[in-house]
Amino acid sequence: MAKEVKKEVKKESSSKSSKTEKVAFTSELRSKYEKEVKPQLIKKFNYKSVMQAPKLEKIVINVGVGEAAVPANAKALDEAVSELMTITGQKPVVTKAKKSIANFKLRQGVPIGAKVTLRGDYMYSFFEKLVSIALPRVRDFRGVSKNSFDGRGNYTLGVKEQLIFPEIDYDKVSKIRGMDIVIVTTANSDEEAHELLSLLGMPFQR
Repeated sequence: MAKEVKKEVKKESSSKSSKTEKVAFTSELRSKYEKEVKPQLIKKFNYKSVMQAPKLEKIVINVGVGEAAVPANAKALDEAVSELMTITGQKPVVTKAKKSIANFKLRQGVPIGAKVTLRGDYMYSFFEKLVSIALPRVRDFRGVSKNSFDGRGNYTLGVKEQLIFPEIDYDKVSKIRGMDIVIVTTANSDEEAHELLSLLGMPFQR
């Protein structure tokens, strides 16, 4: 998992005490990609340049909270945001309805979910946790589908409940919520993206 390599805490005394904390870390999976995965990709696909080797670009996690559109259920959005921040370590962005839908009593601009975009070491750390800890905790798990690529080297994974993530306390969860995880790569084809994710540990169905 992510390995902490630097932690710096600064305290200043004044009329109002302040504290600034910065934590930097390096993902072990990122190191594995550079040392092991990239060379294997270059060899298999005969890339002429190391820059051609596909890599993870970003991971986008979306949580829909449709019930939050009703004022009485506004607390549901706060809970979803809190859980997503706990899982990813990054503050989510609240997503809003782009247009009104009368049949669903949905008005444009109403908060309906939360989203986080992970890059760099946070992205690699989340991916490693997803494939090595979270997915194996899914009941009767037999691997993820090979057919969820979009034709452009990106992969979408649907998770039915947030409880598979170790940071979530079952006793504090008021409602089971699913999420969509979009893994964006620089691969030019689904074949290259599949090989990349496989080498990084994604447990595809056989």
